[in-house]
Amino acid sequence: MGDLSGTVPLNARPVVTETHMPATTLLTKIDSYLADDRAEFVRSALEFATTAHAGQSRLSGEPYVEHPIATAEFLAERRMDATTLAAALLHDVIEDCEITRKQIEDRFGDEVAKLVDGVTKMNSIDVLTRGDRINTPNFAIDRDLPQDERTARQAASMRKMLVAMAEDVRVVLIKLADRLHNMRTLDAHTHDRRIAIARETLDIYAPLAHRLGAWDLKWRLEDEAFRHLQPRQYRSVYRLIKRKRAEREDYTERVMMILQGELDEHNISAEVHGRPKHLYSIYQKMHRYAEQGRQFNDIQDLTALRVLVSSEEECYRVLWIVHKLWRPVPGNFDDYIASPKENLYQSIHTSVMCEENAPVEVQIRTRRMHDLAENGVASHWAYKEEGDSDSDDNFEQRMSWLRQLLDWQKELEGDSEYLDTVRTDILRDQVYVYTPTGEIKELPGGSTPLDFAYRVHTDLGHHAVATSVNGQIVPLNTVLQNGDTVEIRKSRSERGPRMDWLNPDLGFIVTASAREKVRTWFKRQRREENVQRGRELLRRQVTQLQSSTPEEEIAATLRFESADELAEALGSGAIQPADIVRGLIDISADPDLVHEEQDDNKSRHGVVVLSNDQTIVQAVTRLARCCSPVYGDAITGYITRQRGVTVHLQTCPNLRARLEPERSVEVAWGHLAERYPSRLRIDAGDRVGLLSDLTAVVSREKANIHRIHSSEQQVYGRSMVELTVYTSGVDQLMRLCARLNAVPGVQSVQRQGAE
Repeated sequence: MGDLSGTVPLNARPVVTETHMPATTLLTKIDSYLADDRAEFVRSALEFATTAHAGQSRLSGEPYVEHPIATAEFLAERRMDATTLAAALLHDVIEDCEITRKQIEDRFGDEVAKLVDGVTKMNSIDVLTRGDRINTPNFAIDRDLPQDERTARQAASMRKMLVAMAEDVRVVLIKLADRLHNMRTLDAHTHDRRIAIARETLDIYAPLAHRLGAWDLKWRLEDEAFRHLQPRQYRSVYRLIKRKRAEREDYTERVMMILQGELDEHNISAEVHGRPKHLYSIYQKMHRYAEQGRQFNDIQDLTALRVLVSSEEECYRVLWIVHKLWRPVPGNFDDYIASPKENLYQSIHTSVMCEENAPVEVQIRTRRMHDLAENGVASHWAYKEEGDSDSDDNFEQRMSWLRQLLDWQKELEGDSEYLDTVRTDILRDQVYVYTPTGEIKELPGGSTPLDFAYRVHTDLGHHAVATSVNGQIVPLNTVLQNGDTVEIRKSRSERGPRMDWLNPDLGFIVTASAREKVRTWFKRQRREENVQRGRELLRRQVTQLQSSTPEEEIAATLRFESADELAEALGSGAIQPADIVRGLIDISADPDLVHEEQDDNKSRHGVVVLSNDQTIVQAVTRLARCCSPVYGDAITGYITRQRGVTVHLQTCPNLRARLEPERSVEVAWGHLAERYPSRLRIDAGDRVGLLSDLTAVVSREKANIHRIHSSEQQVYGRSMVELTVYTSGVDQLMRLCARLNAVPGVQSVQRQGAE
């Protein structure tokens, strides 16, 4: 797409014609399924694009027109309609060739013009490349922007994409196909840009392809992103798989022949194929095994079969034969034909102990189910082109999640809330659970019964008081698993949600949409109720901390005009009790050790040296690097020969004052003057996105990262991350350590230099 593959005039390069090899492949493909007049329509778009991009080249040196041709060819392989193929061929001409929308509309009609215009608008706000073409030397990666601006850009880009998708999902299908070709030709870019684009692909585009049901597109995007983000792990996984490929292929062929023979004997016309496991999915499984202390050789289920038949009845006959041939693995059976997923995915999944007692996954589906599973919403236009009357109804059901998201976004006030909703509710891996009536509901991984209740109906969530999962009473913050049946018990009173549901540490709610509905409920309550509720919460926090700080002072510290305004914000859920604690800590950071006229004697680290009568002594102090004390730590001073007083933790193993007590001096924290560095050592399982998750936690805690270093032990081993952070004191540091320890895969977080 234009945003990832800019242009260089090369007037000496010959114009690409439709006899060029990629174009020949495309034309052969469209001739195989499009009517003659529709195939001619695509040829016309190809000629137009070839002329428009004449003399332009990509960074790799290839003629630029090969990019839109490759984009269209990928869609043609999914039997997309002629309108989509024409738009794919023309998707960069407005941005790169000074062609107007009116020219496209006059030549190819309003529908093609809308699609091209939609892709162009998405390109113009791309978070990675806005304002920068592929050959622009001063390209600025998004991470260098201020956080607020970065969030605003990402939110604007996501809103633009989802609105375009709602208007015509083909815009996003073109974008995804375009991104796949750009990922395949990414090597011509600088390292930083490759990483930025690959990260966005793995975090946004691959999950989006998955939500559209395009499994084939999803795994291709994942593998390409994996190749750039973790090249060493990619090569290692590839070598490990290649080492056993011949043996595995022989085994798969043998099992396929056994099953095919049995199907032939029962007069079932079926296709039996080996189903490849893709590198990124294998790497993820290796990572999960490493967390359990298992090795790659323990992974036995790398063999998978797929059986395609003509009817649903034959699917169940095949299942009977498979289970007759081989013993089923308990707990590894799902019937998504009887209970389709929300995106209408249908298939039977089972695992059996096959020849040589090896586990084999088997998927059984009709050929149409397979097409829908592999190509998702893209298959809608193929069936529509063939006059399938059921296609429109199925398509609307598949896109119901998008309509829901567009309804949610009307309730979301800020950019960060919107991004949270997309990332947690849409792009995260999903679990599938059942209502008591057997209806299947799709929720983000980690969801709770409360998330389920709010997904069913807002009123059900507001009045939920208890829940049962699979017939057992469980807490409302129980994490749901695939296949759970969930029942919500409502309050008969008019009570609403509880304030503590918004506390992320308690784990009641995971989805951003449910969290926003709870916040909205509290905001809509009368102001007096919010103020009263907030004052009670405020008094509770002040009492717990044994603070005598006036409410007005707390409000001013947190930048509220009055205590009533603070109480209203607290009562409505706009701020959390933890914010009150932080405000009180900031206020109490001014210990009442000395008179105001003595304040100038404090060191720049906020540490003061005390005499026997507890008055401040003029002295230069510095924090010891070996133990890196922070505000609030128990400390002691050591008088050096040339550098004043060095401040250590009282538990510091390097404290030589234990051997020279006459050089020990009493010190105390004065005013909190700045942030303090601390060195953390984090032991975690090596996985994609670990550093991103760790740095996100530090950012949310509003701490500063000074240095980060990661040493990866082995492909399926562990990662040791050394992190130097600046915090405001020991309270923030301990809070940060607790949150880092909660990051998936983290085994331990240790503060270096302290015992």
